[in-house]
Order: sequence, then C-alpha cells, then structure tokens
Amino acid sequence: MASSATAHDPGGVGSKDQWDGICAAFGTAVRGRREQLEISQEELADRAAMDRTYVSGIERGVRNPTLKIVARLAKALKTRPSKLMAAMEP
Repeated sequence: MASSATAHDPGGVGSKDQWDGICAAFGTAVRGRREQLEISQEELADRAAMDRTYVSGIERGVRNPTLKIVARLAKALKTRPSKLMAAMEP
C-alpha cells in the first residue's frame, strides 16, 4: 500500500531531500543570473527590497522563497520568473 505522502504527492517532491534540491537549483539560477549582471548580493537585495542575508540564503538553497519573492527577484534580475524556475526542473 502506498504511503500517504506518495498518495498526496504525485509529482514526487514531498521529501525534505527533494525540496532541498529544488531550493538549491533555484538558488543556483538566481546566483548565476546575478553574476551575469555583475551585481553583488547587496545590489540584488536593494533592487528586490529585501535583506542581503535573505538573498544569501536563497542562493545557498536554505530558503524556500514564496512566489512573491520569486517575482521580486526576477524583476530585480531583469528576467522572467519562469526563467529562474526552469532551473528547478530535472
């Protein structure tokens, strides 16, 4: 019999390890785009109206940003949210 996590998680992203990987992939995408623009974490944080330590946590994959935060980051990075989120796909 399938566990309740499997029954309620058809996409297979319910385990902590899977979420950690998704957050890490998103953070890598944010860092990569920031480096393409040649801006610091501080500059990105200012553009997105958030704390630099929060940006650092996102880039390291230890934060799980909301969709609002994803949109703010994308705008600050002059890209679409879907471009940043595409990096999370396997």
